Amino acid sequence: MNTLPMPEFSAERALIVPFAAADDDACRQALAGLALPALQAVLTEWSTPGPVRGDAYSRNAPHEHALAAALGWDARPDGLLPLAAWHAGVIDRPCAWLHLCHWTVGMEQVSLQAMDPASVPPDQSRALLAALAPLAAEDGLTLVWEQPTRWRAEGEPLRHLPWPSLDRVAQRRLDGWLPDGAAHPAARPLLRLLNEAQMLFYTHPVHDERAAQGLPAINGLWIDGCGTLQPHEAPQGTPPQLTDALRRPALHGDWAAWRDAWQTLDREAIAPRLRHPRPGPITLCGESHWQTWAPPSTPTHATLLAGRWRQTLRRLWRPARPANVATVLQSL
Repeated sequence: MNTLPMPEFSAERALIVPFAAADDDACRQALAGLALPALQAVLTEWSTPGPVRGDAYSRNAPHEHALAAALGWDARPDGLLPLAAWHAGVIDRPCAWLHLCHWTVGMEQVSLQAMDPASVPPDQSRALLAALAPLAAEDGLTLVWEQPTRWRAEGEPLRHLPWPSLDRVAQRRLDGWLPDGAAHPAARPLLRLLNEAQMLFYTHPVHDERAAQGLPAINGLWIDGCGTLQPHEAPQGTPPQLTDALRRPALHGDWAAWRDAWQTLDREAIAPRLRHPRPGPITLCGESHWQTWAPPSTPTHATLLAGRWRQTLRRLWRPARPANVATVLQSL
């Protein structure tokens, strides 16, 4: 049974749903017979411009691209969506997130697990940040504590540094995901910082403290959300709501919990939109693609996707064809 806390959803806000499906046989089996009556009504009654096609190996995940489009950001190279800067409201200064992680090194592979926020006391996180900050400063980076499992880095080395999203690599082998320092010279100091963090964290008192508490080791970091937010892209208005209800069970392959989370999401976030006079649109995101649905009667729903998409969507937006939920989700 799903025990993840559900946030309060606003039916007026655009809703972006990451991890709506995954390219996994167990996920496809979980979709069989999954009853999502509110989502079925949306797919049948609302309008869509069709899917926005992507790549399962892009550095940024589909839900990150969907958020950037909804916010009207300028086009950027893959891996350079300034999510950290946008979240903090930092303008014209390069930023990135540093996520506390557990790296597992095997005989032939290295994999990465994101830390559960509940397992990282703030004092431990702050102690590790204080220890790493001087080394980061040598590379021109300032570290800012945001959450127990996530810090923000600011500095020029992050301005042109494409890096894969944590949502791309969590619970996976890192083969092919780590930037190549030879091809991307800007990545070299950051790769060195990751190595220094591993050595520093291993010898830090927090390591022994967590071992004594039976907690998983914090033995590394992952960088993402790199880039610079331009002044005309500053946060304004009410942003879309990006729910993480499906994220944890999807990343851990817990498809029973994922099904439960989907049913709760359908009941608490999607069903109220069917009764609301001015509901916000819904965007579903898989591993490669994303697709948006909005009420056909809403005259301004095409403005959800700004910039170069706007005129195209106004021409192509069309009523959705009735479709089975599982079929649509598998297509993402």
